[in-house]
Amino acid sequence: MSYTKFAAGLLRANPGNVSKIRASRCRSRAASTKSQEEKDQPIDGCAVVEAVPVALISQTKKIQLNKIHVDFNNTQEAYRSKGNMELLRSMLVFKLCTIDILVEKNKELMALCKKVFGQWMFEKLMKMTFYGQFVAGEDHNCIKPLIRKNQAFGVGAVLDYSVEEDLTQEEAEKKEMDACVSEAEKESPAADHREKKYKAHHQFGDRRGGVTSARTYFYADESKCDNQMETFINCIRASGGASTDGFSAIKLTALGRPRFLLQFSEVLVKWRQFFNFLAAQQGKSDVMVLEQKLELKQLQESLTEMSIGAMYDKENWFTGEKLGLSGTINLLDWNSLINDTTKISNLLMVPNLQTGHLEPLLNTFTAEEGRQMKRMLQRVDVLAKHAMENGVRLMVDAEQTYFQPAISRLALEMQRKFNREKPIVFNTYQCYLKDAYDNLTVDVELSRREGWYFGAKLVRGAYMYQERDRAKEIGYEDPINPDYEATNRMYHKCLEYVLEEIEHSGKANIMVATHNEDTVKITLEKMNEMGLSPTENKVYFGQLLGMCDQISFPLGQAGYPVYKYVPYGPVNEVIPYLSRRAQENRGFMKGSQRERSLLWTELKRRVLCGQVFYKPVY
Repeated sequence: MSYTKFAAGLLRANPGNVSKIRASRCRSRAASTKSQEEKDQPIDGCAVVEAVPVALISQTKKIQLNKIHVDFNNTQEAYRSKGNMELLRSMLVFKLCTIDILVEKNKELMALCKKVFGQWMFEKLMKMTFYGQFVAGEDHNCIKPLIRKNQAFGVGAVLDYSVEEDLTQEEAEKKEMDACVSEAEKESPAADHREKKYKAHHQFGDRRGGVTSARTYFYADESKCDNQMETFINCIRASGGASTDGFSAIKLTALGRPRFLLQFSEVLVKWRQFFNFLAAQQGKSDVMVLEQKLELKQLQESLTEMSIGAMYDKENWFTGEKLGLSGTINLLDWNSLINDTTKISNLLMVPNLQTGHLEPLLNTFTAEEGRQMKRMLQRVDVLAKHAMENGVRLMVDAEQTYFQPAISRLALEMQRKFNREKPIVFNTYQCYLKDAYDNLTVDVELSRREGWYFGAKLVRGAYMYQERDRAKEIGYEDPINPDYEATNRMYHKCLEYVLEEIEHSGKANIMVATHNEDTVKITLEKMNEMGLSPTENKVYFGQLLGMCDQISFPLGQAGYPVYKYVPYGPVNEVIPYLSRRAQENRGFMKGSQRERSLLWTELKRRVLCGQVFYKPVY
């Protein structure tokens, strides 16, 4: 199959709008971190809001509203929703999380506790401690009281059914290799010339290794993927029934064979590398990614020199409805050559500079493999439709970098389809990645060009240690920023870019998912500078249930849209989740005593004020 015929077919399958990329606005300046604490004067021990006139960005800027400053040191406001026993439980759990031997041996200790005390007493103890701290309940009905209470104090919910398989390392490795290695690769391991990064490797088959803050799914069969889709649908329905503005989170590795994500990711990356190669030929490799525009005439000459297709075919390719009318081609135009509505076998084609043809990534591709990939795409579409029907926003979680190009592309295609009238689908950007800003800006520019609502969740990332170890061991460039400060700068740079897009177009939305108080303060300061009211529901905040209540509840009570990730599931089946929470909190609590100190301060305040039996009223 010729390179140009394939491209022309893709263009016919994906007609689109024609517009030039606007000049990129300068958005890389760092947001100010200046504190406003010196301006805050307590009123009856509860200073939360300071009034200063600012303008509402969505109107004509003639209407004034109050500048909002949130006090994260006010323990009375932060823990108003908590009874004294809940505060004591939090202090106990956070203290236990700092004891290394308890965290390192947590699974063994839980198994011993179950054996010694029996199942009934074990469940009681867990609900009094770790389970009660980090998990909302066993099923949809059990979690309703907690959701209602949090909503009464201004905090919404992102429902997350947190049941996980408790596999041994050997079982996980076997499942992963079976799921990620194609029949062709099994028969001829070296025949396909695949890139090492996008192939499964046995020593990293257990994708849970080094990961404490993200759930991992392992493929078993298509029936299990259908069951997991039904679980996500139930979460979406429960979220829609619990509130009018809920979120639900999904992982694409739960919805199909991960081999497709590996293969499609490699295809997307190779096409982008080909674009970068052509840009370098035109002396534009040092230009910002959105400003890299290939001159058509020079591009056609380059392709002729490389013997890729006939000049006539290339002229037709680059003067169709989608490409070339501006005389240049940029990365967005180039990305349109890969269209997920084409045949699955066509998706796995890559350019070969030596032969002048598109060639299959795999030497053989069975009909069953094609059906499995189609079913994965269909499951994603079903979930997005259910989210729209139930008034729920769907967040597509980020995963490892060898899956992520495909995950991001599929999330983008869902946004193009479902985000026409309002933001339904949100993609996740991991800011510990070196290319996070480039990827985010390209996606924002595409949304602006095509007129749909852009939705993003910003996180720092969950797979750092695993990604670094894998890159070093297998032999490819480390995708992770060099240090935590570089990740912070990347996070704030991406955050500021989306906030400025909100100010510019009003069609972007962002979930600031972080436990970092400084990042939250930077976001609030930027919103105040823009005159962006929290009631406009353009900026959301997110934290995990049982963590950082001193951030979530003051935000909610000040009127900001803030959400807790609310895990639920039977005690025995969420033990892997609780194990990861314990490990994550060990580093978090050792690095900062702040949350434990605030809990103790509030407990002492209540005792001194005679509130020994305090219960929240709502």
